[in-house]
Amino acid sequence: MAKTVIFLFHGDNDSLNAGSHVAERVRQVASESGVELEVFCFGPAQAALTGTNSDPIQVEYREQIETLIAAGVRVGACVNAALANGQNEALTEKGVTLEFARDAFVRFGVDGAAVLSF
Repeated sequence: MAKTVIFLFHGDNDSLNAGSHVAERVRQVASESGVELEVFCFGPAQAALTGTNSDPIQVEYREQIETLIAAGVRVGACVNAALANGQNEALTEKGVTLEFARDAFVRFGVDGAAVLSF
């Protein structure tokens, strides 16, 4: 099965908004197109997952990621960054899969995934 990975790195509102919405739009057609969707959050985008910023875009980003998880999309984040920032429990409770970023990146290559970065 083909795979598409939405890689969310940047923490600015435009990147968080576009990346999470593109992920949702891909999710809507992925199964009928024979594509597996995965989202991986890293860097500032990972920090924003457990942030408390009340900016509407930041809140919507967190809600959109939770919606993707609830729909069965694998959403991953870096375990080292989560542990360093004390995010591991909060992310795990949200349903985020924690793994070493290096392992995820290698897996994307082995899987032949199309990776879209925001």
